[in-house]
This record gives sequence, C-alpha cells and structure tokens, in this order.
Amino acid sequence: MTTAMTGVPLLPETAPCSPTQRAWLNGFFAGLLGAEGSQLLASAGTQVAVAEPEDLPWHDPTLPMDERLKLAAGRPRARVLMAAMAQLDCGQCGYLCQTYAEALAGGQETNLSLCVPGSKDTTRALRRLLGDAVPASTASAPIAARRAPAEAVRFEANRRLNGEGSDKDTRHVVFHLNGSKLAYEVGDSFGVHVANCTDFVQAVVATLGVPGSREFDCFDGNRRRLDTALGTALDIGRPSDAVVELMAAHATDADEARRLRAIAIGEDGVAPVDPDLLDLLLAFPSARPPIAVLVRALSPLQPRLYSIASSPKVHAGEVHLTVAVVRYERNGRRRKGVASTFLAERVQPQGELGAFVQASHGFRLPKDPAAPVVMIGPGTGIAPFRAFLAERRAVGAGGRNWLFFGDRHRDHDFLYRDEMMEWQADGLLTRLDTAFSRNQRDKIYVQHRMRENGAELWSWLQDGAYLYVCGDAKRMARDVDQALIDVVAAQGAMTATDAKAWVAGLARDKRYQRDVY
Repeated sequence: MTTAMTGVPLLPETAPCSPTQRAWLNGFFAGLLGAEGSQLLASAGTQVAVAEPEDLPWHDPTLPMDERLKLAAGRPRARVLMAAMAQLDCGQCGYLCQTYAEALAGGQETNLSLCVPGSKDTTRALRRLLGDAVPASTASAPIAARRAPAEAVRFEANRRLNGEGSDKDTRHVVFHLNGSKLAYEVGDSFGVHVANCTDFVQAVVATLGVPGSREFDCFDGNRRRLDTALGTALDIGRPSDAVVELMAAHATDADEARRLRAIAIGEDGVAPVDPDLLDLLLAFPSARPPIAVLVRALSPLQPRLYSIASSPKVHAGEVHLTVAVVRYERNGRRRKGVASTFLAERVQPQGELGAFVQASHGFRLPKDPAAPVVMIGPGTGIAPFRAFLAERRAVGAGGRNWLFFGDRHRDHDFLYRDEMMEWQADGLLTRLDTAFSRNQRDKIYVQHRMRENGAELWSWLQDGAYLYVCGDAKRMARDVDQALIDVVAAQGAMTATDAKAWVAGLARDKRYQRDVY
C-alpha cells in the first residue's frame, strides 16, 4: 500500500480489485483509520510503503476557489478537481478531498454534490471542469458503506452555555457511548445521524399533496413511508442541482423551467436564493415530477460532524460537543439548522441515535508533553481545546498552554468560562487572551490579540510551540493565518514572502494545524 499526503493508506493501482472497489476501499480507509492508518496497519504486520508527500499547494481551506484552481492549473485532471473541493478532509463525502477527486476523474464516482462544506460552489466548479464527462448523478448509496458503521449512543442532555441576554444559543451536548465499540482521541470529530424538523417535513408532504403514509423507493432501493423518508433519510434542505434540473424538466410553465435551470447552473440573482425543497415547490408550482421519481432523486441526509470537546481520559464513556444552534429567516420563512436544532430541541434525554467517530487527519497534540501549545478557537472553535486542556492535565503534560478565545459579549458569551478561569488559576492555562467583539465600540477579534502579543507569540514559536486553529474557514481562519504571517514578518524581520514560506514550513512540520469548517 502507499499513503496519501495525510498518511492514510491507499491501495495501489496494481491491487487485485476493480477501480470501483479500489475507490471504495480508499474512502473506507480514509474514514475508518484517519491519520493513524499507517501505524495501525504496521502494527498488524502489514507492510506500508510511505510515498514522499506530494506538493499540493492548493490544499488550504483558507484559499479562495479561484486561487486554488490557479495553483492546480496544468496539473493532472484529478489534482485540478481536488482544488475545487473545500480542502477540509472532513470525510463527510466518504472520501478525502484527494480521493474524492481521483474517484471522479477515474469515473468510479459520478455524484458531484458530495462535498458538503464546499456546497454548490464545489459542485458547480466540478461541473465546469468535467463538462459532460461525469453525469450529475444523485446515486449516493455507497456513502453509507464508505463510512465507519454507526453505532447506537445515548443522548444524555444539553445545557445552554450562553448567559441571559445573549442573542446566541450555544449548547454543551453530552452523549454516553452506551457500551458501544466507539473510541476516540482528542482532536477527533463525532458524526451524528440526525433528522429533519417535523414541521418542515409536514409542510413538504402537504405541498406534494400525497399522504405521508404512502410508500416510495429511495436512493438506496429501500422502500419507506414518504414522511419517514423525508424526515430521516433524505436531504430536503439542500436539493442537489440534479433535483433542480429534474424539476425544470417537468415544469409546464416555460418561465419556471428557465428559472429552475438558471438556479441549477448557479446564475446570480435568480430567486429563491439558496432554496430548500419547500422553497422550490412553492415558487415553481408547475414543476412537479412524478413523486416516485422526485423521491428517488433526493440525496441522502448526511450525518453532521462536530469537533469533540472532551477527553476520554477525563470523561470515560462519554462524548461532549459544543453546538451553535442555527435559526434564521430566508425567503420569508423561519429556518432551522438540521443538526443543531435536532440536538437542542428534538432529541429526548436518554434517547438513542446513530453515531460514529471520524478520526482526525492530523489535528493532534504534540507527542512531546513538554512542547508548548498555542490554541486559537473563537466561539464553538473552543471545543477541541477544552478537550486538549483536559487531556494535558490528565497525562500531566508539563508544556505551557496559551488559549486565544473570542465571542461577542464577555458577560453572555464566554463559553466554559468557569473551567477556563479555574485552569488559568491553577496554572494549566499559562495564558488566556480573550477578544469580545461587542464589548467596545471597535470590534476586536482573536487576530487582533495575536498581533498585540506578537513578540510573546514569536517567542513561543521559537521555543517549539505547536499552534492550533479551530473555527470558521472562510473568514476567521483566513484572518488568523494572515495575522500569523504578519507576526512572523514583524518579529522575525522577514519579508511578507519569506514569512509566508516560514508559516508554510511550520505547517509541514505539523506545528501549525487547523480544524476548520
């Protein structure tokens, strides 16, 4: 076997299996083994030949799509396709970014809509790059097989972390592993199988005009009641472009057909914006495919991944999550985040649900317990660092720990405040720097605190510190990355180009790691 840049074992082209089987097995290894795959196989006596890491400069989630595609220009098609992915290696598609691109390029995968964080931007970029080479199929049954199997866990409870007066709703969610075979390390993610909001499902059923008890075949060939399928099996919040095209093909009104096709190809300014299935059904009443065909075309409802906020050494048999509850208005309707409101509102205490552990691809504490650690995690990005700190205390790690945390208001939104203050008081947290953006006239964020403490941050890095970032990829992580480059340039007396190269070297040495989404 060889390994991808993440260290995950990949079957060689000469393996005695079909291309489809090879793609499936590569995805399975990616999801099941994570970055520790080579070590696990080696301990089992399997010879693992580790290839030299390939230079993949676009594999950075903070880079805009156009920059990533420029960096991949002139490379083989699989690498150009990889540049269109979200670059998170989150595993939600059942692959890594590299292996998903390779499966598309080789024709073993035909679904262009599997990249959840990349969403329609990735789907449309893939369509442009592939042209007619791969159909925008929605046949996604292999995804469940590529994942580590889900096991039943028990939902214990959740509590609100924000204080009275906050306009945010963040929950601390606790699961009991309930005698399952699930095991995790700090830095891993927890995949939760969720269900759509009942009111949303009922509205879609009513608009379709058929009884919810009527049965239909779904993407996987299984026959389900319509209300059950829409509630627990099918993605009705993010209809794929193929579903939109299906509706366009059956629209009897020419203008509706034209607008639906425009939505499918991503034209700007076409209403409704970012529609769910109910939006489409209400906005385009003439577009009614046979319900059996529509149900079969809907993609599977994907589990949601959350960074684990606990250490198994401290909370044995439990998994803790930090969940921001999503509620918003769009297209004249109140919307709910599928997973966040499922966990906050609809799961009953002691209820069971399916879950799995997604092994981290390189988001790990240093092996040397004496190494200093710098953690940057605003908002729910604090989750893995709560786990890191608990783990460092449990193993008696002597290295210094520095946390940058930010949110809106100190009084309402200081997540895990009591724990953090206790850890600061007893010396586990060597430094705690906070940035509460709404506590003063000018907004202050974690990247401002990094620059303010640039000399000290540079000193920690010179002492061998590992730097970790968790949170939003498109804005926060990009701003933090730029702040880090600025600090290195200023404190290390480097040009901006040299500072960027120095930071890239830090990442290559696994001392700059990001868990971003």
